[in-house]
Amino acid sequence: MKVEFAPLSIPLARRLQTAAVLQWVLSFLLLAQVCVGIIIILIIYNYWFLYIPYLTWLYFDWQTPEQGGRRTEWVRSWTVWKYFRDYFPIHLIKTQGLDPSRNYIFGFHPHGVLVVGAFGNFCTNYSEFKELFPGFTAYLHVLPFWFRCPLFREYLMSCGPVSVSKRSVSYVLSRQGGGNISVIVLGGAEESLDAHPGKFTLFIRQRKGFIKIALTHGAYLVPVFSFGENELFKQVSNPEGSWLRTVQERLQKIMGFALPLFHARGVFQYSFGIIPYRKPINTVVGRPIPVAQTPHPTSEQIEQLHQTYMEELRKLFDEHKAKYGIPEHETLVFK
Repeated sequence: MKVEFAPLSIPLARRLQTAAVLQWVLSFLLLAQVCVGIIIILIIYNYWFLYIPYLTWLYFDWQTPEQGGRRTEWVRSWTVWKYFRDYFPIHLIKTQGLDPSRNYIFGFHPHGVLVVGAFGNFCTNYSEFKELFPGFTAYLHVLPFWFRCPLFREYLMSCGPVSVSKRSVSYVLSRQGGGNISVIVLGGAEESLDAHPGKFTLFIRQRKGFIKIALTHGAYLVPVFSFGENELFKQVSNPEGSWLRTVQERLQKIMGFALPLFHARGVFQYSFGIIPYRKPINTVVGRPIPVAQTPHPTSEQIEQLHQTYMEELRKLFDEHKAKYGIPEHETLVFK
């Protein structure tokens, strides 16, 4: 394999952007394990005056990720997130205004490998979210697994994410006064295994829990498509039925999250590494779908709204794909 090295005369800003993205990737790949390791070391060496107060506090704070989390504007405003945004760059595009007196569910697609667009747009103060949607607060829902990692959970919550459990989503959507947005990456971990460049496969046909929650709370549904999300990494070929895909799917069922074997570029060369490619991410927010509050929705009502959502999602993709270099013949594949 021919290795393409980065030129020596790279501007400082671009170096800082690369460093910002590298620290973000490493934080999600390694920081959780490091934090768990720190707690284990404290216990082994009996630093009880450190771990007992924290674990006691953790016991009483365990439900916070399901009760709106604990975001910190100081962390969300770190300059590192500005460089993170500019590396790709990440842009948020609004197609229609939203009523701040209502609550909404943003269905985010596709998952990609690491959900870069969702984090960049909804978990930092350097996206266009506040300018495009004044009066709204967005809550990115992620796997509950991440909030079971001591210490790491504090860092994660400070950026704004909350649990994707039913209780957590209901907490956000039941808040009075409106202006709350639950951002749910509907394809989940399973979809990340199909996050290959040039592919538009979405795991959505069996995802109906968000429909029932939307009906229960009367929350409007908004399809969101992040163009460029699947272009950031390459994966080892894992077609359905292959031994690798079989192992990945079994591990996902056991652990609750997927393990895509991805690669992209490195720090000093462009041929191999874990830093995503410098590709633009354009996250387009579609038209809201009105939802009448139905405390006890029937299966027919859920199915009908689910079909409407998939139709609106397909329309959103088809209306904007040409702007972002996607050939006319390409279409979404729903699984």
